[in-house]
Amino acid sequence: MALDPLPAFDDLPLLADLGLRHAWGVFGEDDVLGTVNLLTAERVAEAAALVRTGETISLDLPLDQPDPPLFGRKPFRHEVFALSRNEMDDRLDNFHLQASTQWDALSHIRCREFGFWGGRTENPSSSGNDLGIDRWAEYGIAGRGVLLDVAGHLGDLDPFSPTELPVDVLLGTARSQGVALRTGDVLCIRTGWVGAYRALDPRGRAALAEAGRFCGLRPDEAMARFLWDSHVAALCCDNPAVEPVPGDPAVGSLHRRVLPLLGLALGEMFDFEALADRCRASGRWAFFFVAAPLKVPGGVGSPGNAVAIL
Repeated sequence: MALDPLPAFDDLPLLADLGLRHAWGVFGEDDVLGTVNLLTAERVAEAAALVRTGETISLDLPLDQPDPPLFGRKPFRHEVFALSRNEMDDRLDNFHLQASTQWDALSHIRCREFGFWGGRTENPSSSGNDLGIDRWAEYGIAGRGVLLDVAGHLGDLDPFSPTELPVDVLLGTARSQGVALRTGDVLCIRTGWVGAYRALDPRGRAALAEAGRFCGLRPDEAMARFLWDSHVAALCCDNPAVEPVPGDPAVGSLHRRVLPLLGLALGEMFDFEALADRCRASGRWAFFFVAAPLKVPGGVGSPGNAVAIL
């Protein structure tokens, strides 16, 4: 299937009742990968050629962070136990796949009665919905990662406020870093949320979980247009929701605009702190991005399980 050239955002069809554009059918009528299709073997090979030092940097938070969990979730329980005198095992109970660094599968968000990606209306718990995270896990997520250090560019961004970051901020950050996006890139956005969260004491972390206020990408049509016309394969942010929380209903939901309608892979709470330091020191903002989501059949999310290779 030929993927290029992709139609421009403004040429995509509209869901008339909502005035929102969708890319259903662009990758085939029965597509289950969305923009992950753009991670072709040729692009993966090109991205692998970016490796110079071989240094690997984990992009995941520990599974027990944030602590306390956000959005009303409860902590998981980790039990280590003996199988025999010399053999140990362990297990997790109450483990939320989207409580820490995470991928949102295409079955995570529905666009009202119009359905999930491709117009599927079946509930994710039914056998008729084939958009589970295991689809991306089977295909693999690997390609050219590009880090936009928005926090470093702006200098005074408060990650614990519902500040909206418009397209112009992303473009300005890219220009200041001398980097340009290419088709199939994994776009990584640093708002500074993870670093600021680490600096909080336990009382501050509890207050943050209660308040539920975070900065993020402005969830308007201009952002959806930018992301689609940039032809990125995935968008990963270091904040809890990609977009601001609480959001403005008058502007809309970025999740709804890009996950069920454009098929864009979304990642949240990725840890870009160490990566930003290395990129700043070297002046190189592109790297080999590799992630292996958990192959949970029908899962609507997964821990990020991602590394940057420099």
